[in-house]
Amino acid sequence: MRISTLALSLSALVTASCGSAQSGDSAAEPARTGVAASESAGPFAITPRGTFEEPWGIIFAPGTEVLFITEKAGTMKFVDLPSGRVGTVSGLPEVAYGGQGGLGDVAFLESEASATLDRRTIYLTWAAAVGDERRAELGRGTLVCEEADACRIEGLQVIWRQQPAIKSPGHFSHRIEFSPDGKYLFLGSGERMQGDPAQGLDNNLGKVLRLNLDGTPAEGNPFADRGGVSREIWSYGHRNVAGLQFDPNGQLWDLEHGPRGGDELNRVEPGNNYGWPVRSNGDNYNGDPIPDHSADDGFAKSAIGWTPVIAPGDFIFYSGKLWPEWRGHALIAGLGSQSLVRVSLSGEQGTEEGRTKFGKRLRDIVEAPDGSVYVVEDGKGGRLLQLTPAGR
Repeated sequence: MRISTLALSLSALVTASCGSAQSGDSAAEPARTGVAASESAGPFAITPRGTFEEPWGIIFAPGTEVLFITEKAGTMKFVDLPSGRVGTVSGLPEVAYGGQGGLGDVAFLESEASATLDRRTIYLTWAAAVGDERRAELGRGTLVCEEADACRIEGLQVIWRQQPAIKSPGHFSHRIEFSPDGKYLFLGSGERMQGDPAQGLDNNLGKVLRLNLDGTPAEGNPFADRGGVSREIWSYGHRNVAGLQFDPNGQLWDLEHGPRGGDELNRVEPGNNYGWPVRSNGDNYNGDPIPDHSADDGFAKSAIGWTPVIAPGDFIFYSGKLWPEWRGHALIAGLGSQSLVRVSLSGEQGTEEGRTKFGKRLRDIVEAPDGSVYVVEDGKGGRLLQLTPAGR
């Protein structure tokens, strides 16, 4: 039986209704009680839609109401939201699970949007072992869904790797975003808790990368004339990229963890250097100061920063279907802040407009086709929560 949003609504079993602890992107917390079914928080009515084990990335398959969820230890599930039916995905890569490492992001091509999930291209990121070292990898395969409760990935191939591999359990970043025209794949690559590589153009750590859909360097990147891995680089001087999104006007933004202070939302421009680890509005975890950004330091400045940190998970730009007053605002899932943070943007500047406390670490966020928002809690027993306007 081929999967569609109608087929998945058949009878089924429904599921139950940064580099260190200081950064907020630490090992997952134990499961604990959070909001109950149909509770509210601030402007949100909250409905739990399932429970997962260390969920990391969530995304709708374009054209459907089917949500895919990666789980850090190396498993993946999907939920048909109209029915609540949960299925599994096989054919996943072997992952280096531990620290911040494991299965990461998942992405689909908008150009393949369809009401069915028969066959479509799927992209995944994960942490991979190279002896006793670790690196992020990006793979591409074909998602095949021929049963109502199971899909498989065929022909998964690694199309990109972090260079070099590092003896570090953190700052993989590996967030995926496609350009609005669907021609390019942008990828966050963390500096692996090493600092200095973020300033070097001879490696792809601490960078935002612009690739072709097959993982090769895209033509026209700002450092292509240097050859080698430099051909991938779009911007550099990044620390730990937690989110990567295009706004409604087609401008790319990244959201990243600072050290002790200095989380950043950045307008990402080709060739720009964002300063890490030379400049930061935070300090090192041991208390050693880092020079703050200044107007004349030569580095690109954030649109908005946070000290104390919010320790972000991921973010979206909201379309405004259910909250029209939020159209174009960034909605940020907070790990350390355990909040959903809303930011408006004007030109190159951002303003925090609101913060709603959830009392749980929020790892990822996505907007559904109907304009409701889904967030997923971090850690063991992390719940998928649907957010709709309170009181409506």
